[in-house]
Amino acid sequence: MNIEYTIIKNDKDSDPKFSRDEIADFLFEHLDQYGDEREAILKCISYAYADNVGQGGFILVAHNEDEIMGVVIINNTNMGGYIPEHILVYIAVHEKTRGQGVGKALMERIINETEGDIALHVEPDNPAKFLYEKFGFTNKYLEMRLKK
Repeated sequence: MNIEYTIIKNDKDSDPKFSRDEIADFLFEHLDQYGDEREAILKCISYAYADNVGQGGFILVAHNEDEIMGVVIINNTNMGGYIPEHILVYIAVHEKTRGQGVGKALMERIINETEGDIALHVEPDNPAKFLYEKFGFTNKYLEMRLKK
């Protein structure tokens, strides 16, 4: 299988290989129990593409021709110096490519593509936690949320 990697910074100035819907559908299906509703994923894509002022980021797609094999969405925080400049919001790989280095290659590429720190949230039982730790991600804080 020949995996290619494509960075999409927006979909306004060009005709990206993959649409917002294709990326959202892939993530919705392959995030498994760690995912969100499709509408939330589309909001994240909108943020990455800077649909509104103050937003930005990019999407990295691993693909074999026209079939998506993995996706990462990075959102910029615009808070460098006291909050990491980027947040890795979603990363997923197709089940048929798991264990073949696609997740590792996605992580390497987003680390090289970004300037500044990157934060991510991971469930304690998510097997990908070990991959993140291999790349130097640490658990400095205990996250607490107030749901309203």
